[in-house]
Amino acid sequence: MAVRKIEHVGIMVTNMERSVAFYRDVIGLEPLGTLDHGNGTIKLAFLGFPGAKETQVELIEGYDGTLAEEGKVHHIAFTVDDLDAELARIEKHDVKFIDPDVTTLPNGARYRFFYGPDGEWIEFFQPA
Repeated sequence: MAVRKIEHVGIMVTNMERSVAFYRDVIGLEPLGTLDHGNGTIKLAFLGFPGAKETQVELIEGYDGTLAEEGKVHHIAFTVDDLDAELARIEKHDVKFIDPDVTTLPNGARYRFFYGPDGEWIEFFQPA
């Protein structure tokens, strides 16, 4: 098969510095670099997991907000080893949780959603 992996997930943001800080400090991603798109308007930032050079998240600043017709992403999920510990850690960053409690699936996997700086939905997911 020619398709091997997800290259990245692009997230539209309104303030690049704020969003880079959020994904660095709250999620734990490392900034890998930035790039001007070349059209004079759009700026890109690439972030990945510590020790990995592959891009996992691409932040996109400069769209006018009318891009919704190109597609919508319901949420981005990050696997964590210890959901309770991670939730306690990010509470110190004053994140706003979407669901009132942790959800446990019938197979024992657990997750909880919270908002990113532009209202994007983020999930921390602990496999069974």
